[in-house]
Amino acid sequence: MELNKIEILLEKYFQGETSIAEENELRTYFSSPDVAQHLEQYKLIFGYFSLPKEQMLKQEIPLQSKKHYVAWLSIAASVVVLLGIGAYIFYNNDNVNEKQDLGTYDDPEVALKETQKALALLSNHVNVGIESVYYIKEYQESKELIFKQ
Repeated sequence: MELNKIEILLEKYFQGETSIAEENELRTYFSSPDVAQHLEQYKLIFGYFSLPKEQMLKQEIPLQSKKHYVAWLSIAASVVVLLGIGAYIFYNNDNVNEKQDLGTYDDPEVALKETQKALALLSNHVNVGIESVYYIKEYQESKELIFKQ
C-alpha cells in the first residue's frame, strides 16, 4: 500500500501538484535504505536535495569594507559639482552685466523711432501669420466642398 502511495506522490511531484508535506514524505522515503527496485532511479534526485544540508562551508570569507571608497567617492563628486557651479557663475557673471542694458534711451525721439521699428517688425510677423491662416481657411472650405460635410 505504501509503495502505491509513493508512486502516486511521485506522479503528483512531477506534475508540480505536491504540497511541502508530501515532498518531505518523498524525501524521507528515498533517504531510507529500503527503496523499491523500480524507484531506485529517483533516489538520486531526492538524495541530492538533502546533500547541501549536510555540507558546511569551513572557509571564512573576509568581508571587505567599501565604506571608505564610497566616502571618498562622494566627497570627490561633491567637489566636482561645486567646481562646476562656481565655473558657471564665474563665466556667466560677465554676460549678465552686459545684458542689463535693456534698450533704455535718454533721448525720447530715438526711443520713439526704435519703438516704431520694433512694432513694425512685430506687425510684419503677425501679418505673415494671418496670411497663413487665410490659406488654412481656403483649404478648409475646399475640403468641405469636396467631402460635403
